[in-house]
Amino acid sequence: MKKVEAVIKPFKLEDVKDALAEIGITGMTVSEVKGYGRQKGHSELYRGAEYVVDFLPKIKMEMVVGADMLEQVVNTIVEAARTGKIGDGKIFVSDIEKIIRIRTGETDIEAV
Repeated sequence: MKKVEAVIKPFKLEDVKDALAEIGITGMTVSEVKGYGRQKGHSELYRGAEYVVDFLPKIKMEMVVGADMLEQVVNTIVEAARTGKIGDGKIFVSDIEKIIRIRTGETDIEAV
């Protein structure tokens, strides 16, 4: 089992969610986060004063998938989230040792 974490632009959330639903991904956790990478924020003008916005709003999506679905999930996220401009985001993949569904006690892939 693999945990896929994707940090994407906020306006791409619905596109990515819909694309993942089409390939059978039914559950995920979504958080509003802030951060920066190569984009390094930007300057804004507010009431005549210029200030630097270091942390930009992003969406973090997290889901656990079977190893057999990993490449398809990653490719789907890349296709749906890509704008071709700086700040499109990143995808992180890590191993999951165990999952337990609290309500039923199911474990591992049955608990996903």
